[in-house]
Amino acid sequence: MQAQCPQCSTRILIEDAKVPDRPFKVRCPKCQHVMTLPGRGQPKAEAAAPPAPPPPPDAPPPLLSQAALERAERAAAGERDAIIALAGPAVAPLQQALEHLGFHVDVVEDIEEGARLLEQGVYEVAVTSRSTAEPGRPETLAQRMLRMPLDTRRRVFVVLVGEELRSGDGTQAWAAQGDLVLHPGDMARAEHLLRATMTERKRLYQPLVDARRRIESD
Repeated sequence: MQAQCPQCSTRILIEDAKVPDRPFKVRCPKCQHVMTLPGRGQPKAEAAAPPAPPPPPDAPPPLLSQAALERAERAAAGERDAIIALAGPAVAPLQQALEHLGFHVDVVEDIEEGARLLEQGVYEVAVTSRSTAEPGRPETLAQRMLRMPLDTRRRVFVVLVGEELRSGDGTQAWAAQGDLVLHPGDMARAEHLLRATMTERKRLYQPLVDARRRIESD
């Protein structure tokens, strides 16, 4: 199935085998607009919006993964996903803390796949190291996130973990372009700090979220 975002004209290609029979929601990987597409059992005329003008012919269509499609369905049901791209003893307590907060957590080693799913709006929370890759090595998830569009990064609650960080230090978090910084030795406080910082972030961004929802519903 091929579709086109009515907001930014991005072409979206979805494998036919992954298209459900009923109408389903998809988030544009470029501008994050949520659109409703007809399932295999629905006529094309039921699409939510008319096709936008075609983009330049050299623009490749992004492929929405099965995880992105499943995430759209879980989001509609109010479920939330988080990704941890980290190694060491801090992983287990962080995973437990996020699960206590109601997140489905994926611990990944494939940074490329994790970054691609973040770009597609799969995860609400990303936990990783602030460190950069050594010369000749693949980028870290933190480096990949810095290259993502600002609107995409703004939708993700970013947690950075490192020995040089002071847990809950807002100035360090702002300088590192994250929402929360944690020292590996403070994992006993992780759940409390996550909850408090997420609550404050939601309070600050709620007017923007409300305005976006009004625009998307018009």
